[in-house]
Amino acid sequence: MKIIVTGSLGNISKPLTKELIGKGHDVTVISSKPERQSEIESLGAKAAIGTMEDTVFLTETFKGADVIYAMEALNAGVFFNHDIDFIQANIQIAKNYKEAIQRSGVKNIIHLSSIGAHMENGNGILKFHHEAEKVFNELPGDISIKFMRPVGFYYNMFSFIPTIKSQNLIIQNYGGNDKEPWVSPFDIASAIAEEVEKPFSGREIRYIASEEISPNEIAATLGEAIRKPDLEWLEIPDEDLLGNLIKAGMNPETAKGFVEMNTARRGSILYEDYNRNKPVLGKTKVKEFAKEFAKVYVNS
Repeated sequence: MKIIVTGSLGNISKPLTKELIGKGHDVTVISSKPERQSEIESLGAKAAIGTMEDTVFLTETFKGADVIYAMEALNAGVFFNHDIDFIQANIQIAKNYKEAIQRSGVKNIIHLSSIGAHMENGNGILKFHHEAEKVFNELPGDISIKFMRPVGFYYNMFSFIPTIKSQNLIIQNYGGNDKEPWVSPFDIASAIAEEVEKPFSGREIRYIASEEISPNEIAATLGEAIRKPDLEWLEIPDEDLLGNLIKAGMNPETAKGFVEMNTARRGSILYEDYNRNKPVLGKTKVKEFAKEFAKVYVNS
């Protein structure tokens, strides 16, 4: 099949591209960075260089595809950009995809959504996933869409490193022994590759998770990997975390979104729909990710 992969060679798109190429598919990877072209081609894929803001480029790239994998992807520094409305910028990308999909005539879409997309409010920065799903659902009924809703990424744990180094603590506005789901991008990529080859019909939702584990268990696992067996997870008030994020330079509105997202996971509201539709857990567990975490920790 001819498949379009968005998200350049990011944490999900790179292993997804490798897996699809390995299964014999014709893959085109969209990237905004010309310097990525040679790496994309070295994987056996075609490179389409352009941006998610350019609907003419997206339309021409999508034409003739059997399946499009669409994700909203802003650059890593956007959380600290005070001139960008993070939620509205992502919603606009979803609208761009919608326009390009309609104009290109493609009928099968896999959209990367998220845990929390079932919530209209109270989900913080995840609100854009709810709004993006609404935009995609406005597409005509003869276009089939699979909404993939992964839970929190293991890679988000890299944000714990600064306070581990400075205070030997993981500091968040949630914590304790209640288990919550986390996911490896490799398991997300495998789930998407699986869905590419399954029949498309109407609108479907699939949650993706690798392990259910508590904050205290994460602290113990990461602490063992970095040889800090006394590493602890400290829960602090919402207003203290908000102050810390703003002090670190984060866009204040984005910081409020982070705090609200964590508040929702603390009360398990974030996981209500996930708990009603639990997936089979993936292969990559936190203990395995901890080896990668340790390498990044040492070199940071």
